[in-house]
Amino acid sequence: MTKISNISKLSETFSAGLWKENPVLRLLLGMCPTLAVTAAVKPALTMSVCVIFVLTCSNIVVSLMRNLLKPHLRILMFTLTIATFVTIADLFLKAFMPEMSTKLGPYIPLIIVNCIIIGRAEACASKNGIMISIVDALGMGLGFTIALCTLASVRELLSTGKIFEFIVMPKFFVPWAAMSMPVGAFVTLGLILGLMNVITRKNA
Repeated sequence: MTKISNISKLSETFSAGLWKENPVLRLLLGMCPTLAVTAAVKPALTMSVCVIFVLTCSNIVVSLMRNLLKPHLRILMFTLTIATFVTIADLFLKAFMPEMSTKLGPYIPLIIVNCIIIGRAEACASKNGIMISIVDALGMGLGFTIALCTLASVRELLSTGKIFEFIVMPKFFVPWAAMSMPVGAFVTLGLILGLMNVITRKNA
């Protein structure tokens, strides 16, 4: 029974990040990268992978040192831990994906102050074992990825007629230039949030 209970808890923790507690679409966290890097799918996916890496690694470290944390030092330790893995991700992009690093600009370093990362360190990793912390990070990270890629797919498709630089729309399609601008991000996010609310109410 204990094993089944543990599996059930892990499953519930993972699925929460995908829908019930989706960091972007339900908790409205990490809005800065959500609006800034979703003009196309490639930068959105790259940002998402970096967030998953930082979130998973920081959750592991915080979980391992949770019993050593002092209340007045915990935020400092969270920030230092997160900054370490953000630096690794940033240097990796600069070394192996310089064009993408330039395109994302300051938004990779800004992961350090991303509410999703610090929030999961405080709410989950500092209070649970390593397995729960990893599953929580993967669930939240994948939920973040789904939200960003959905938003980016809509915007890229309507602003260029392409996804991943492959032409999808017919030749007579007229690109919506506004979708590549900040207004496109706000409008698309608002519509997706509205759709989420409608689906949630119907399910309730």
